[in-house]
Amino acid sequence: MKSIFFKSSGLVFFAMLLIGSSALATNYDEAKVGHYTLPDPLICNDRSPVTNAETWLAKRRPEILELYRENIFGHSPDPGTNTTFNVWEISTNARGGSATRKQIEINFSGTPAGPFAHLLLYTPAGKNTAPTFLCLQFSGNYTVIDDPAIAIFPVWNSKSGALAMPKKTVRGEFARNWKIAETLARGYGIAFIDYNEIEPDLSHGAGLKFGVHKNFPPPAADGWGAISAWAWGASRALDYLQSDKEVDAQRVILFGHSRLGKTVLWAGAQDPRFAAIIANCSGEMGASLSRRDYGETVDDVAKHFPYWMAGNFQKFAGHWNDLPVDAHFLISLIAPRPLFLNTGSEDRWGDPHGEFLAARAATPVYGLFGKAGISETNFPPLDHALQHDLGFNCHTGKHDVLPTDWDNFLDFADAHFQQKN
Repeated sequence: MKSIFFKSSGLVFFAMLLIGSSALATNYDEAKVGHYTLPDPLICNDRSPVTNAETWLAKRRPEILELYRENIFGHSPDPGTNTTFNVWEISTNARGGSATRKQIEINFSGTPAGPFAHLLLYTPAGKNTAPTFLCLQFSGNYTVIDDPAIAIFPVWNSKSGALAMPKKTVRGEFARNWKIAETLARGYGIAFIDYNEIEPDLSHGAGLKFGVHKNFPPPAADGWGAISAWAWGASRALDYLQSDKEVDAQRVILFGHSRLGKTVLWAGAQDPRFAAIIANCSGEMGASLSRRDYGETVDDVAKHFPYWMAGNFQKFAGHWNDLPVDAHFLISLIAPRPLFLNTGSEDRWGDPHGEFLAARAATPVYGLFGKAGISETNFPPLDHALQHDLGFNCHTGKHDVLPTDWDNFLDFADAHFQQKN
């Protein structure tokens, strides 16, 4: 194979074309990553360059969105007008009077057939309107905080393929991940939704027939997969938040971890109403470069999670260099809005270095808007957050959301929104 250099808007990558399929075993050796050439986000389909923000917004950004819709995540349906909201519980004295709590039922069809999801919202007391975190999460809302008033709803049982009440319920089981009290004290609201209520994440794509997909025709080869469904549901939750007078509709920050980190990047790319995005440990098909053979690969996603993606995604298994996009394109679709990428030193499957390189490669797009991206050449020290418009941090530890991460998220939000109060 022949060595080449690739230069994209000031960033240089030493590259050799990666030919053929990925290694049989997962690679965790940086010396064996292989060599790759990244496509340039600032070159249009007709090979014309993008030199200003106006051309990016009018021409290149729509081109990249369509490449993702056609080849990666699929085309999502229009928002429609069928989704309805029922605010069935309001407490103005939650958390000892420090917050207002609301529990909202989202009906994605507006009919008794649903499906339904449940949004939990806390906003700080004594504040007319608050910038708010919308958090996609992996379990019932009762697990995020030890609050006996939070309702417990049936969940999808993967064995029976039916709704059933959870056998074990531990209120506040995952409270350490969220720092709700500190978030409220800093002047932010925080909302939660279990992604399985939007569409159950069942093996072999079995959840597609129970979630929001069931209200639409079966997806074609370029139709939406589960990640697009979860992203679509996040936008419907945003529809509600923008109607709530205690939420600052212009300052909703979308958060997701792991596969939900991939989801929030795609949701933010499609829905510019999200004021900022925080993607935690999003990895392959999230913020990590797909052309790097390190940790999870395109082949792993295509084999184990095909239902996440559009049908057309399968053609890139073993042909990574044929991808018309890479992670820096997805990151660039968020520009000029603030984006914070967070990962972990022990999350080798998610390839932290690949996320850093993708952020660097997306920086020229942020530069079109006069925004600061990743100018740092070397991977930053662990637990040293780069608090730019396009921010990055790698915590010491595993694939997780740590309490210290939330400190960084709040600082990131403060830098971009809180000072506007």
